[in-house]
Amino acid sequence: MANQKVEKKTIPNGLKFVFGGLAGMGATSIVQPFDVVKTRMQISGVGSGKKEFTSSMHCIQTILSKEGIAGLYKGIGAALLRQATYSTTRLGMYTYLNDMYKTKLERDPNITASMMMGIIAGGTGAFVGTPAEVALIRMQADGRLSLAERRNYTNVANALTRIAKEEGLLTLWRGCIPTIGRAMVVNMTQLASYSQFKTYFRKSPMNMEEGIKLHLVASMLSGLLTTIASMPLDIAKTRVQNMKYIDGKPEYRGTVDVLSRVIRQEGVFALWKGFTPYYCRLGPHTVLTFIFLEQLNQAYSTHVLGNEGKSVGL
Repeated sequence: MANQKVEKKTIPNGLKFVFGGLAGMGATSIVQPFDVVKTRMQISGVGSGKKEFTSSMHCIQTILSKEGIAGLYKGIGAALLRQATYSTTRLGMYTYLNDMYKTKLERDPNITASMMMGIIAGGTGAFVGTPAEVALIRMQADGRLSLAERRNYTNVANALTRIAKEEGLLTLWRGCIPTIGRAMVVNMTQLASYSQFKTYFRKSPMNMEEGIKLHLVASMLSGLLTTIASMPLDIAKTRVQNMKYIDGKPEYRGTVDVLSRVIRQEGVFALWKGFTPYYCRLGPHTVLTFIFLEQLNQAYSTHVLGNEGKSVGL
């Protein structure tokens, strides 16, 4: 009996998804203004190639002067719903796959395994979260349209209902392909790099211990890599989801068409238009999401499971 192996207590799979959603929603509630600025800058100059905003600060000033402080929180309901669907699925699934890998193989995942888990988690989460994403993009973009063109959604439920009723149910998944493609790139980069940075700093000469300091360093580096890799696909996703129909024909034929037209009409560096607000949104969002997630996991493991001192999380 003395040699009998004690089964390690783990966080229930359902809670892994709940913690993922709560972490994403907490981070989004803080960085929403940067997301609004990023979206407005990405759709500025569509078709004409003319810059609507000279900088991120100019964009913020324009929003404040025309719409007030509330303009910086346009679409917050849709943003929280997106995290409740997208982040719940992607972070919950990644945590589940990560824990299963460690349990089965009794070692940390290598870079290839982490990337594959990120791709699976990101793609699945994006499909589930696309309707909220479409509502979010439209609500954030509404303020830059003329009064006659504005959709004037009152809230996220109104947006989802009207889109389905006025344009068809499948419109809620408009831009699903670039959204999934972006999510795969984001999560492959973000989740895999975060896990690998954590492993590196724990095992390198720095010998960092599990805690806020390690989570902060790993998430900041992960956020920078993710921003650089995902911006072109994020611009394609944003423009497809916000596109209009001209004489019954869609403004864009798809992701490749958006990217080629942006390069041709606005220049190759326009693929990173809004880089500063995007990083200011994605960087802190990455940091806050992982810190919230790690703290939720740690608190449950310590206070409920009694795993004091044991490493948990990604």
